Amino acid sequence: MGQRTAPGGGTHDRPPQARDFGWDDGLYAGAPDAPPPPPADRPDGSGAAGGTGGDGGRARTPSSGTARRGRRPGGDGGAGGAGGGRGRPGGEGAGGRRPGRGTRILRWTALAAAVLILGTAGAGYLYYEHLNGNLTRKPLTLGGNQLKHRQNADGQTPVNILLLGSDSRNSARNVELGGARDEVGRKPLADVQMLLHLSADRSSISVLSIPRDTRVTIPECTDPEDGTVHPQTVGKINTSLQHGGPGCTVATWTELTGIPVDHFMMIDFAGVVDMADAVGGVPVCVRANVHDANSGLRLEEGETTVQGEQALQWLRTRYGFGDGTDIGRAKAQHMYMNSMVRRLKAGSKLTDPGKLRKLAEAATEALTVDDGIKGVKDLYDLAGELRKVPTRRITMATMPWEYADGGRYVVPKPGEAEQVFSLIRNDVALDGKDPAPGKDTAARTRDPAAPGERIAVRVLNGTRTATLGPVNGRAGAVTAELHRLGFTLAAAERTEAPQADTTLVYPGEDLHGDALAVAEAVGLPERAVRQSAGVEEITLVVGADWREGAAYPARRGKPGGGERKAPESADVLGGEDRDCMDVNPRYTW
Repeated sequence: MGQRTAPGGGTHDRPPQARDFGWDDGLYAGAPDAPPPPPADRPDGSGAAGGTGGDGGRARTPSSGTARRGRRPGGDGGAGGAGGGRGRPGGEGAGGRRPGRGTRILRWTALAAAVLILGTAGAGYLYYEHLNGNLTRKPLTLGGNQLKHRQNADGQTPVNILLLGSDSRNSARNVELGGARDEVGRKPLADVQMLLHLSADRSSISVLSIPRDTRVTIPECTDPEDGTVHPQTVGKINTSLQHGGPGCTVATWTELTGIPVDHFMMIDFAGVVDMADAVGGVPVCVRANVHDANSGLRLEEGETTVQGEQALQWLRTRYGFGDGTDIGRAKAQHMYMNSMVRRLKAGSKLTDPGKLRKLAEAATEALTVDDGIKGVKDLYDLAGELRKVPTRRITMATMPWEYADGGRYVVPKPGEAEQVFSLIRNDVALDGKDPAPGKDTAARTRDPAAPGERIAVRVLNGTRTATLGPVNGRAGAVTAELHRLGFTLAAAERTEAPQADTTLVYPGEDLHGDALAVAEAVGLPERAVRQSAGVEEITLVVGADWREGAAYPARRGKPGGGERKAPESADVLGGEDRDCMDVNPRYTW
């Protein structure tokens, strides 16, 4: 990675260590009461972990609408002195006597220790700022379709992170690792694209890959660096990165899937190599000897721990796996990611301070992140949320697809791709292990429905999609139908709320029965009714799945019609699965 000069030290080839900035963990060993670092942000990035009426002849309305601290490196506890830093040793002041030599030495020792500890804590803060400076930040999205999550009944929201692998050759090291020297200076492509979905209750993680050759609509994007306006076009999804950066890839995902994206993290060739080295390698497995001259990968049958450049070769191998297409490569990437997660969860890299610092250096230098991630504290908090999920509830999948244009592209498989997108939008795990909603809720609810004329309902138009404009007047048409059915307090709003799935949400248990009555009246299935802390009254969003007709269209028996797990075509891989890659027979040795 280039040479660096750290304060107080010479030039060196290794990544800077905390001690280069004067922060020596050993100094804390005998000082359990070391003072905390500056309160705004602790050096280790510790801090809060995110998340986490009567009728009376009137409209029914709702009755009313944690932090965890981490440890500092090498010690815990509050500010305090060592060896009598407080009080008056030897009874000084009782009779006006001057302290003896031993007392003065004790005082000077305590003072020196306090200054030293404060100084090293400050240097630790400098190191923390150094890690923050390693990160590159760019705008989250360059598109105009800003989608929002729906909260669950406890006020929790999911987190969606788009993980991107860039094929940039805009540095000498990336050229060396990536080959194709004739492509130096070309705008990079996003050849790896995975959406990581962390459920609202933090019980599961679903990871969805979209093949790089998927034909999509790339929305208009303005490059934040030079102001170039890239008009809307149709092309392979990996080219979206060339239309202004990762923010345009986020906008493309949003338009294609209808899934809100909260953050992105992008890594290049050199970053993959450094990260693989930092974690000490990742175990992978092949069913036969494989040699792919295109990526450089050469492995013997069975399991091998790959690191450094060999890890990059594994992630880039396309022709040597499966049928030689990008689909096989996506599965290999899922296996690699699963294996890395298991390795990190085993804790082998989290107990050695030196290895932990190396991992922090590699991660922060490798990543380009969205501007909503302010520094390593935010990354630390995100990692803390992800660690809550047991490995058995991590699921990897690939968007169901089919070939188009003679194999030049792939496109989302009708019905089944939408089924996967819908599961993620509705915060349902792809592994099928989430409990199904209760049946006959209307009969069991403790809140019987009020007469229809007393139930207030907001109706919003959510029919716009990536390829189709909104159905104008849709909210008004559904409102008119509600009036006909007796819900005379229903009111259409002008606010547009693009949403693939029609949903009816209510704020509290006291309106549960009312919401079910509205849903039953228009034919909306019970699975589309949910409690959410994000609304103040019953709210019906008419989604893209209900673009016409007075009653909600029956979808039973159709792909995507309420299934609660990913279809077989998604090629699902569980977090504890230890499978081996199939090798293309043409690339064995």
